[in-house]
Amino acid sequence: MRCLNFIDSTNHVALANASNIKSFDKLILPGVGAFKKAMDNLVKANLLDLVLEYAKSGKYMLGICLGAQILFEKGHEFGEHEGLGLLKGEVRSFKSLDSFKTGKIKVPHIGWNNSHKATNSPLLHDLKDEFYLYFDHGFYMDCDKSALLATCEYGVSFASVVGKDNIFGIQPHPEKSHNSGIQILKNFLNLK
Repeated sequence: MRCLNFIDSTNHVALANASNIKSFDKLILPGVGAFKKAMDNLVKANLLDLVLEYAKSGKYMLGICLGAQILFEKGHEFGEHEGLGLLKGEVRSFKSLDSFKTGKIKVPHIGWNNSHKATNSPLLHDLKDEFYLYFDHGFYMDCDKSALLATCEYGVSFASVVGKDNIFGIQPHPEKSHNSGIQILKNFLNLK
């Protein structure tokens, strides 16, 4: 929230209950934790159907970290679990990669890494074709090319920024990614 207030002086509301979600201009799905638990929490808080309705309304939505991962059809963290299904693709473990099994990469993926634009998107406006983001994750987004906005290399080329129509996601936490992350948040807030 502090990062949003730093970028934009407009009021930002943290969602504590489901009663007013339809009135929001934009929705940010944050996330820390495990895929299944995040989905269970949406159900428990009576938010799952409201989030899906919000997505269908055409209003902009941004998932951050785990919030981006649950936008996909399924995740493979502690088993196989259904996601929101708003973007085509799956969330997979870096530990399933040969590069992990042979010791070439460590899990979780922590630290600065470069991302490369896969396409022009208003979410990536004013960023260079190659830009740095700060990562801290053990699972990666393996998505349909139609949703691929930027990629990163870490044992595999994976989606670091995704988006299709009104649904967007970013794997790293933008507030930890300094100028690039702040620019992505600014761009999201300026979408019309």
